[in-house]
Amino acid sequence: MKPLVESRLPTKFGGFRILAFESIVSEMPTLVLVSDNFDPNSASPVEVRVHSECMTGDVFSSSRCDCGAQLDTSLFKLQKEGGVLIYLRQEGRGIGLVEKLKAYNLQDKGLDTYEANVELGHKDDARSFETAVEVLRYLEVKKIKILTNNPEKVGVFDSIKDIDVVERVPLQVGVVPENEEYIEAKRLVKGHFISK
Repeated sequence: MKPLVESRLPTKFGGFRILAFESIVSEMPTLVLVSDNFDPNSASPVEVRVHSECMTGDVFSSSRCDCGAQLDTSLFKLQKEGGVLIYLRQEGRGIGLVEKLKAYNLQDKGLDTYEANVELGHKDDARSFETAVEVLRYLEVKKIKILTNNPEKVGVFDSIKDIDVVERVPLQVGVVPENEEYIEAKRLVKGHFISK
């Protein structure tokens, strides 16, 4: 796997390189931000955030979820620590933006975020993380500290022999009354590492 393009990306968090890769599972390219402080020759573990696109949270600062807060916190931390953000284009846990907005309406009627996806005829979580693994291989990253509360993202690397997760860094941010039920569903249904 090789990038389709690579450019310089100054941000409010500091400098990054942005790379676009063809996705293994999506028509949309996977975007990767590599901190200007990233050292490809370092033997130290690299901090990594595997982030699934959430337009409502990442772009419009929705308080229905904690995605935007997780993205901002990650970018600040990764830029400083020389880390990598892998931005996977799998909106709404893989169901797409329009279907996610339909799921919002069902959540307003009492279903949790996973039940709403199933009610619409989708898997409760249809995401894939294969592309993230291939990106890390391209960057020749062997050891990672993964920024996540999601045990599935950690588990992705259990069968990967050439990338070792040496630490899970908690990322519990952006909790407000509007997203308490959403976050609680992640904890109860999918076992996310979230303290009450």
